[in-house]
Amino acid sequence: MKIGTIGTGSIVDGFLSAASQLQQVSCTAMYSRKRETAEPLAQKYGVATIYTDLEGLLTDTAVEVVYIASPNSLHYEYARRALEHDKHVICEKPFTSTAREAKVLMELAMSKKLMLFEAISLIHLPNYHVIREYLPKLGPIRFIQCNYSQYSRKYNQLLVGETPNVFNPEFSGGALMDINIYNIHFVMNLFGSPDSVAYTANKHANGIDTSGVAVLQYPDFIAECVGSKDTAGMNFVLIQGEKGYLHVVEGPNGCRSFWVKLGEEAEEVNVQTQANRLYYELKSFYDMIAGQDLERCYELLKYSYSVMQVLDRARQHAGIVFQADQSQP
Repeated sequence: MKIGTIGTGSIVDGFLSAASQLQQVSCTAMYSRKRETAEPLAQKYGVATIYTDLEGLLTDTAVEVVYIASPNSLHYEYARRALEHDKHVICEKPFTSTAREAKVLMELAMSKKLMLFEAISLIHLPNYHVIREYLPKLGPIRFIQCNYSQYSRKYNQLLVGETPNVFNPEFSGGALMDINIYNIHFVMNLFGSPDSVAYTANKHANGIDTSGVAVLQYPDFIAECVGSKDTAGMNFVLIQGEKGYLHVVEGPNGCRSFWVKLGEEAEEVNVQTQANRLYYELKSFYDMIAGQDLERCYELLKYSYSVMQVLDRARQHAGIVFQADQSQP
């Protein structure tokens, strides 16, 4: 599987590191508006070709899959163009800016029988899969708490009057889309879409959320999702049932280990062997592409669409408006 990448941030470094661990996967080309920003990664991972024109990457016949790690607001455009060039697509989270964008991409991929994935690593992790197996032991679930708080270096720039992409409504930024999305994926992949969604946010003067609390109401329990980029915090997930609880250490991103407490008995679980969390998602994507498993791919695609619908509802509740809301496809 030959991949072409869009973007040069740290997540691309992690992705290429994961690719280097899979013999069947290689990166053959990179796109960056400025060649000098791509050169360090290209040299590090032996990528032969750098394009400064996106059309060059998309028309490269050696590239089978396009991996997109651009600012959030560009995900839709880049993914659409890649699909139109008959490329499979792996798109970083958040999948798109809006649910309407996600629906257009989903319908396009299905019409062309192409693979399209949201690169949300959490749901592909072995520990996360094992959590699903432990849920019945907890009894009826009554409450879930998730906290993923990580003080952003970019927040310092915001405080002095700059507007980095991650805190810019024009680029579909904010704490909900960048960090709380892990909590929401954690809950929704296990329990499906909630009955109602509320989001209360700390907002900057430009209207973007720097931190916030999303409350997902299910028929029999409440899930509280805290995401913060303006403070650090104790990251964790706590699933509380009538017979016990499950504690994910260090929060959802990476899902490195978890404890199960049933009465007086406590058990620690960790079945992951790879330090790079992106390895597992890339292996999963490769298996689906190699096996032409469109059914599984489209199940995940419909799930990503349902998450985007919840994110839309959360933003609407908090009064957070993106530029993408004004220019829908």
